[in-house]
Amino acid sequence: MTIAKHIFFTSICFFVFNSCASESNEQSVDDRLNSLLSKMTLEEKIGQMNQYSSFWDVTGPAPKEGSTAKQFEQLKNGLVGSMLNVHGVENVRKLQQIAVEETRLGIPLIFGFDVIHGFKTISPIPLAEAASWDLEAIELSAKNAALEASAAGINWTFAPMVDISRDARWGRVMEGAGEDPYLGSKIAHARVKGFQGDDLSAPTTIAACAKHFAGYGFPEAGKEYNTVDIGAQTLHNMVMPPFKATIDAGVRTFMNSFSQLNGVPATGSKYLQRTLLKEKWNFDGFVVSDWSSIEEMVEHGYAENVKHAAHIAVEAGSDMDMQSFAYVEHLADLVRSDIVDEQLIEDAARRILRVKFELGLFDDPYKYCNIEREKATIGHEKFQEATLEMAKKSIVLLKNQNQLLPLKKKGLDIALIGDLADDKTSPLGNWILAAENNSAVSVLEGMKAYEGNNIEFSVGAKLNIGPLEFAKELKINTTDKSDFAAALKTAKTADVVVMVLGEHGFQSGEGRSRTNIGLPGLQQELLEAVYKVNKNIVLVLNNGRPLALNWAHKHIPAIVEAWQLGSQSGNAIAQVLYGDYNPSGKLPMTFPKSVGQVPIYYNFKTSGRPNLPSPDEVFWTHYQDETNAPLYPFGYGLSYTTFEYSDLEIISQSGTTIELSVAVTNSGKFPGKEVVQLYVQDHFAQPAQPVKSLKRFELIDLKPNQTKTVRFTLTEDALGFYDDDGNFTVQPGEFSIYVGGDSTANLTTKFNL
Repeated sequence: MTIAKHIFFTSICFFVFNSCASESNEQSVDDRLNSLLSKMTLEEKIGQMNQYSSFWDVTGPAPKEGSTAKQFEQLKNGLVGSMLNVHGVENVRKLQQIAVEETRLGIPLIFGFDVIHGFKTISPIPLAEAASWDLEAIELSAKNAALEASAAGINWTFAPMVDISRDARWGRVMEGAGEDPYLGSKIAHARVKGFQGDDLSAPTTIAACAKHFAGYGFPEAGKEYNTVDIGAQTLHNMVMPPFKATIDAGVRTFMNSFSQLNGVPATGSKYLQRTLLKEKWNFDGFVVSDWSSIEEMVEHGYAENVKHAAHIAVEAGSDMDMQSFAYVEHLADLVRSDIVDEQLIEDAARRILRVKFELGLFDDPYKYCNIEREKATIGHEKFQEATLEMAKKSIVLLKNQNQLLPLKKKGLDIALIGDLADDKTSPLGNWILAAENNSAVSVLEGMKAYEGNNIEFSVGAKLNIGPLEFAKELKINTTDKSDFAAALKTAKTADVVVMVLGEHGFQSGEGRSRTNIGLPGLQQELLEAVYKVNKNIVLVLNNGRPLALNWAHKHIPAIVEAWQLGSQSGNAIAQVLYGDYNPSGKLPMTFPKSVGQVPIYYNFKTSGRPNLPSPDEVFWTHYQDETNAPLYPFGYGLSYTTFEYSDLEIISQSGTTIELSVAVTNSGKFPGKEVVQLYVQDHFAQPAQPVKSLKRFELIDLKPNQTKTVRFTLTEDALGFYDDDGNFTVQPGEFSIYVGGDSTANLTTKFNL
C-alpha cells in the first residue's frame, strides 16, 4: 500500500469507526468535549492524565513481558493520553495508529518533546538568545523550531523555560532568559508566540509549555532540584511576571517544578496551580508534572507513598502525570474510595482534551505525520541562515582594549588555541536531543573561511576526557598538559592569539551545578601561560552561564562572550571577529568577580547601611576581600562603535502616564545597534522596592554620527509592584528614571506621582 493510500485509508477508518470523531466540525469545542466526556469511563479519563516516555522501539515487535508490556496494553486500552521522547513521522504515526484505531474511543495522543533551542537545526542556547534583546529574532527562532519539530511529528514542546535566576552556579540558567523579570517577560511572550503562532491548529505550530511553575530558578546554593525558600515579594515581582506573560501570549500548557517552594513541593501546591494559575489567571489549558515529580513528593518527605502523592497532586491541580505511574495506578481507587472527587478527574481530562481539540488532532490525528513534509523540512537551509543571524545577534563584546578587534582580514599570522575551537558538538550546547553530534560549524572552520590570514591551530589542553553522554557527568581534564608546549610555540610568533575557552556544552543545563564558575580544567593555567609569551590575545568564551573572569578582565585586551551558539557557531564568531558583523548583544545576567558574590543581580534592595561611613570602618554592607560591584553588569555590552546619551527629558505627565525622550548618538566610526535601556527607581514604598528596575528598552540602528531621539511611554505597569497577596498596586511618591546602555545608566531625571 502506498503512503498516500495508507493515509487515506486510516483517515477513513478513524472518521467512520471512532465515535469521538463523529462530532460535527461546526460544533464548538465545548460541545464536542461534553459529548466525548459523556462517553468516557473513569479509567479512560484518568488515561488522558497519564504520560509515558517512549518505552519500546515502535519499529520492532510489541513488548511481550515486563513493565513495557503493561504500558503497551494500557496504550491499546486508551489509558495513555500523551507520549514524550518520540519523534520522527514513522514512529509517531505507529503510536498514533494504536491510539486512534485500536482503542475504544480513538482519542489521539499528544506528542511532547524538549524542543528547547531548535530541533535538528540548533539555535543559540536561550540565555544567549536573550543577550540579543531582539524580540522579533527570538520569536522567529521559536517559530523555526516549531516548523522543524512539527515536521517530525511533534505537536508539543516543553518550552519555554521562563524561570528567573540570579545564581550562575545553577546550570539551568542556560535554558532561561536571565535575571530580570521585565526582559524575561518580553522574551517569554515572544517564544510562546513563535511556537504557537496565530493558529494552534495549523500543522506547522506546536503547543508551548511554560516551566517550571514556580520558583525553580532560586534553589538554595544554586544546587539543582534543591529547595526554594523565598518571600512573597520575590515570588510575585521576580518569579511570576514571565509566567503571567505566557498566559497573555496564550500558552496552552504549564509544567510544575521539581523543587519545594516554602516547604511545599510545587507539584503538590494548590496555591500555585489552582488558586493562582487556574482561578486568578483563568488558565484553561493543562498542567503537566515534571518527570516523576509526583512520585518524588515521597522523597521530599511530603507524601507518605505514591498513592498519597497522587491524591495530593490531583487535588493541587497537576493534570498530567509525566512518568510517575501514580495516576494510572491509583486515581481510580482514590475516587471509588471517596478520597478524591471525580470532578477533579473530569476537570483534568477536559483540559487535556481541549488542547488536543485546539491542535486539530480530533479532526486529523495524522496531521503531523506527513513524511514528504518531514523530508522537505528537516535541516532546511533557511533554518541555517536564520540560526546564523540569531547567533551573531547573541554575541556580547565584553572588552576591546586598544581596538584589537575587529581583526584585519589579510596578512595576519593567527594562533587559534583551545580544545573548543575545533569542537563541533560542544557549541550546540545542552538540550540537543534530536540534533546530530559534530554538526556545528567550529571556530576553526569559521575562521579558515576567511582565506587572507594564516591560521595555526593548537589544542593547548583537552577540556574533557571520555565519552559524552547527556545523562552522565562530564569528566574534565585536570592533569594532561602534553599539548601546552605546542600551543606556546604557536602563540609566541603569532601576530594575534585567538583563544577559545569556556565550558563544554554538557557542563551547563539540568543537573549541572558548579561551585567554581571560573574556566574549568587546565584552561586558566593555559591562558596565563600563553599570556606570558604573547599578550595580544582575543579571548572567545563558549559557556552556558556567567563566568568569574577577574584575571582575564585585568590582563586580556579583548574578550568576546560567544556562549554556545548552535549549528552556525563558528561562522557567527568569525564574522564578528573580522568585523563583518558589529556585536550588539547585552548581558541578560550579571557576571560576578567571584563566586562568593553569587547570587548577584542589579535590581537588589538597598540595606540600611549601604555606604562606607568613613575610611576603614566595617559597619556597612560589603565584603572584606572583594568590592560589591560585579565584573560586568546586567545589560552590559560593547560595540565596535560608541554611543552617547543626552537630552533626557519628560515630555508630558498625565496621572500614571509619563512620556519622555532621550537622544542617542553613534559617536564612532562603524554602523551599530544599541539597546537603549530605561530603568525606574521608586524612592519610597511599602514594601521597599529595588534600587532600580528595567521597565522599557528599544533596539535601534545608528550610522556613524547619526542621532536618534528615542521616545518611551511609562504607564502604570512600570510604576507599580505586586503586594504580598499578588495584587498590583501603585503608590504615590518620588521616582527616578535612568537611561543608558546598561544597568549602571546614570543619565537621570525625576518625577512625582
